[in-house]
Amino acid sequence: MASSSSRPLTRRHEFAAVLGFVWRRWRAWPALLAGTLAGIALATVADVMMPLLAGWLVDDVSHPAQAATIHRAMRDVAGLTGLGVGGIVARRMAYVTISHLTSRVMTGIVTEAFARVQRFSSEWHASNFAGSTVRRITRGLGAIDTLGDTVLLMLVPEVIVLCATTGVLAFHWAFMGLVLAVGAVALVGLSVVLTLHYVAPSARLANAWDTRMGATLSDAVTCNAVVKACGAEGREDARLAWVAGRWRQRMVRSWLRGTDSANLQNLAALLMRMALIAGVAVLWVRGRAGPGDVAYVLTMMFVIQGYLRDIGQQISVVQRSVNEMEELVALFAMHPGVADRPDAPALRVTRGHIRFEHVRFGYVRQHGRVLFDDLNLDIVPGSRVALVGPSGSGKTTLTRLLQRLYDVQAGRITIDGTDIATVTQASLRGQIAIVPQEPLLFHRSLAENIAYGRPDATPAEIAHAARQANAADFIDRLPRGYATMVGERGVKLSGGERQRIAIARAFLSRARIVIMDEATSSLDSQSEVQVQQAMERLMTGRTVLVIAHRLSTVMGLDRIIVFRHGQVCEDGPHAALMQREGGLYRDLFELQSL
Repeated sequence: MASSSSRPLTRRHEFAAVLGFVWRRWRAWPALLAGTLAGIALATVADVMMPLLAGWLVDDVSHPAQAATIHRAMRDVAGLTGLGVGGIVARRMAYVTISHLTSRVMTGIVTEAFARVQRFSSEWHASNFAGSTVRRITRGLGAIDTLGDTVLLMLVPEVIVLCATTGVLAFHWAFMGLVLAVGAVALVGLSVVLTLHYVAPSARLANAWDTRMGATLSDAVTCNAVVKACGAEGREDARLAWVAGRWRQRMVRSWLRGTDSANLQNLAALLMRMALIAGVAVLWVRGRAGPGDVAYVLTMMFVIQGYLRDIGQQISVVQRSVNEMEELVALFAMHPGVADRPDAPALRVTRGHIRFEHVRFGYVRQHGRVLFDDLNLDIVPGSRVALVGPSGSGKTTLTRLLQRLYDVQAGRITIDGTDIATVTQASLRGQIAIVPQEPLLFHRSLAENIAYGRPDATPAEIAHAARQANAADFIDRLPRGYATMVGERGVKLSGGERQRIAIARAFLSRARIVIMDEATSSLDSQSEVQVQQAMERLMTGRTVLVIAHRLSTVMGLDRIIVFRHGQVCEDGPHAALMQREGGLYRDLFELQSL
């Protein structure tokens, strides 16, 4: 069985993995990538040519003002003007194209990341905070924006400037070109070493605590009703304050290490600039450099000074962006715990005949402990079956396996003779309606929530499903009727109203199989009657599995299957099970009756 878990990237591979991840997405938009690189390359060449023309202008104006000299000077001025305008236009082109490139890449990544997370296994979602997952994605998206600007708009021109300037200096004075080349390589090497081995570890730890703080916030906000009920606002404040304090310590250390790294790099860049200026001064003393040459070197130093000063910072920014993207890239390296087979067909259910054949299953989080071992069940079409037993006996797990939220480790599950592992998960779950104990509603309209399983349903079909579920009366009393927004998780509705919306959704789905998880256990008597009536209508003509905790609600069902430690210990109708002396069902029923 494939797993949706994965180990974090190792330090040796993480940098290349993240850059490769981003490069593949840039490469998906070749025209925009080429436009960005072309624009920034032209703008950078214009910057490199500026000192050269400035040197020519100094040479020209150092001679007497004659017609030829004036003509050359005006040509130099025109050239400088043209380079300036050309640089602005080229840089504008680069900024426009990278804006479109980055927006498309970010849109593609967020939609793909969302799609992948939606398809991760129930095991994965049970082990990960929703807030942490959202934070991983949003932080990674911000890092992609920063990484694109840094690499394409800053590091690429810096490399072009250093290479072109080194070539020009080497053409005039080989020793000066060598000094610049050695100095540039040493500066870049120093920047990389400091970034990877000094700044990156602290940034990685800071990001881990940033994720934890997001998880803490999400956990407390999601459970705000419990916080209020227990008067625990102060305790939650203190909990977040502790996490935020640890986060602050890690962030400050990361920032200070970044500052230390930048200071060392600036010092190295200063030493290289001073060496170049001293070199051209020596050349002038020896008569090998004129005023124009000195002006060129000084102007060139002013041009590359910003590049040399920033190159270390840009490498730090790249590494920080890599750190912030590691968790996002890790999501893309994971595989769904339950995956469709290639070219899997859609499931067609005509009768609703369910069979469990020699099924073996155990949860990964329980370290391989087997829950079901050689489980066999045959549930005939149209039967109403209750699943009862102590907590942890396997009732809910059975229904999860039927929905293929987990894959069995041996054996198979069939519906109408078709192995559910051979069909698409979407078609399988579309044939199974769920009425849970605590219905989850989207913060959308009542109509959208009812039609979630069948978004193409007409308003008339939605209203008919609501009437079948005894929900139409309270919906019609609302000012906006079916257009009423229900709030996050349906908090604007009562428990009974949410249950009836869930039943209406099941009616509209037209599914042949229905799973009910003690849908009336938390309702008042009046709501329970309405929900029970709706459930009776829903059960008609369908294969129904009812997870039962209150045994009085399943006395009239066709069959009751009693589980103990993953084994079927009793199976039959209520009357037959009640006649078993010392039977588990009878003991449970009598205990509840007392």
